[in-house]
Amino acid sequence: MAAAPPVCVRHLGMRAYAPTWHAMREFTDARAAHTADEFWLLEHPGVFTLGQAGRHEHLLAAGDIEVVQSDRGGQVTYHGPGQVIMYTMVDLRRLGIGIRTLVQRLEDAVIDMLHGHGVAADRLTGAPGVYVAGAKVAALGLRVRNGCTYHGVALNVDVDLAPFARIEPCGYPDLAVTRLADLGVTLDTARAGDELAACLGARLGLALHGVAAEPDSR
Repeated sequence: MAAAPPVCVRHLGMRAYAPTWHAMREFTDARAAHTADEFWLLEHPGVFTLGQAGRHEHLLAAGDIEVVQSDRGGQVTYHGPGQVIMYTMVDLRRLGIGIRTLVQRLEDAVIDMLHGHGVAADRLTGAPGVYVAGAKVAALGLRVRNGCTYHGVALNVDVDLAPFARIEPCGYPDLAVTRLADLGVTLDTARAGDELAACLGARLGLALHGVAAEPDSR
């Protein structure tokens, strides 16, 4: 039986949004056919991001929170401390899947993780992400360049939910948002990130390999 392809998992801690986005894009543009896929686990300081389809009217009151126009798919969302981000740099061609399948696998990974903690989660038709009793707990946004992806999924662990009231999350007015801490799941972002990466690795048939340090260029 062939060994599962490797995926490098990098733990990056707290990182500003824009430099991380640019590093993801640079990694994707520079990768070759043999380059291993990577998952980046991190948190961002408070920031609103607009996807390619994002409309500024969904940003109701940014106030003192930074706003960044990104190249990911989707509408507007919030990132902040207490939310684990998993950026997924994967070669779709090598995996033999399309972008819709990757979105499903990302949603499945969150659902699998929450199921392991006794929380029933699901997806909503026409609204990418993962929901618990109609409230959004994880948001997704991806970009494909040359058959490879970057950006990924944001899971609310113990993030301050107040900034979500300043936007129409993912373009939906009055969309409820929740977090693991309010669902009885007591994890820190590091543990939540590790569990999420393991679930996605299993869904994609990848073997996780931790990386002790990131390249200086990141």
